[in-house]
Amino acid sequence: MLSLKPYLKLCLLITAFQIAGCQKNTNQDVLEQSFYHNVEGVTEQKLHPEYWIAKATQPSKVIMSAEKINEFNALQFQSKEYLTDPLTYPSTMVGTEVTALIKEISKPSKYDRFYPDGTKLTQAHYQPYLDEMALDKISAEQTIGFALVTKRAVMRMLPTLDRVLNSGMDYDIDRFQETAAFPGEALAILHTSKSGEWMFVQNYNYRAWIQTKHVAVGEKADIEKFKHSKDFLLITGAKEFTTFNPYDESTSEVQLDMGVTLPLISYEDFEKHELDRLNPYTGHIVQLPTRNADGTLTIKPSLIPRSADVNIGYLAHTKENIIKQSFKFLGERYGWGHDFNARDCTGFIGEIYKTFGFLMPRNSGQQGNAEFGENIRFDKQDPINTKMPKLMSMEAGDLVYLPGHVAMVLGYDDKPFLIHDVHGLGYHNSKGEKISGILNGVSVTPLLAFESYLKGIYNIKKIR
Repeated sequence: MLSLKPYLKLCLLITAFQIAGCQKNTNQDVLEQSFYHNVEGVTEQKLHPEYWIAKATQPSKVIMSAEKINEFNALQFQSKEYLTDPLTYPSTMVGTEVTALIKEISKPSKYDRFYPDGTKLTQAHYQPYLDEMALDKISAEQTIGFALVTKRAVMRMLPTLDRVLNSGMDYDIDRFQETAAFPGEALAILHTSKSGEWMFVQNYNYRAWIQTKHVAVGEKADIEKFKHSKDFLLITGAKEFTTFNPYDESTSEVQLDMGVTLPLISYEDFEKHELDRLNPYTGHIVQLPTRNADGTLTIKPSLIPRSADVNIGYLAHTKENIIKQSFKFLGERYGWGHDFNARDCTGFIGEIYKTFGFLMPRNSGQQGNAEFGENIRFDKQDPINTKMPKLMSMEAGDLVYLPGHVAMVLGYDDKPFLIHDVHGLGYHNSKGEKISGILNGVSVTPLLAFESYLKGIYNIKKIR
């Protein structure tokens, strides 16, 4: 018969841990204690937004007004460098132009690529993907369609869900994955694949292949009306969901990520006291795009519970809100190109800034090289000591760019601290020891310990 003593000891330990956990938000001594991990300088208190808000200067001061943010977006769309309004596409395009746009994204990689089982891709492996693209079916005068996204969907380099890795065989990074599209986003449809299961589309900051089942085709005028609604509900949580609906699967528990906006329906305009056998007064009534069996668009009323983390209209652009929004992703797994139902470094930044009304370029290089905001740029050959004065003057919400990565400044605690969605871990600790490993999620880290970061920083961008 097994002794109960080890289990009793375990229960006592768990209880003690739970008590300490309950006290952590009120007991400053506990907050200031370090806890065991391999990221030097991070204590329990630094994993709470309130700590950094208290350190920020004028945390509640509005940085940019709604009017200025609209001007910010308009200038980016006007430049057409990285952002494109899909609804400005013409109703037809020259077929060769469409083909060229697809080939910019969709082509065999010049680098070695491997399936997860170790098989190296050859031209024979690529050929079915190229055949599915059906470029030979593009008309001399190609008709352009318009649509709304109905469910969160991956956007792919080629029309396939096959996972493909680099020579390092890092399963976390699928080299066919580009980004994601979210419910309510407008799309221009440039082409449909051979099987009809994929569409090559343009959203506001990317072109790639999307699964047809997540797209509802509609009239451009209807989509414009939907997108330009003045009264809308903003998703401010990391992920929220529409209310479960046993009568209509298309509106039931639809995932809505941070930054998604949906037009609001007022209770007066709705006029009923029932929606799918639920009284709507305990929720927000929104217009939700849904896909009919024939692929066409129907916009239906749907409910989002009042308990959800949402806001009517955009949040005020303040340091306090920037910090609060960033911490809502803390601990979420890293997802290259929005893989794993998550996001990567630029997705993390983009979704946070969407809650204030900003629209950002898709890739870190595009964001870092773009001229928007105030930019403090460095040359590759600049030594670290020339960067230090600028690094020590950063403020909460500033964005730090290095090749292939972007991080957000939280503030200072003897040294600058960042919050970012980051894959790897490698730095030298205070003893000079090299620490390497993995973060693979949204993490808080000190900046100065990461020498490779310091060497690589080429821009500090202030969005103001």
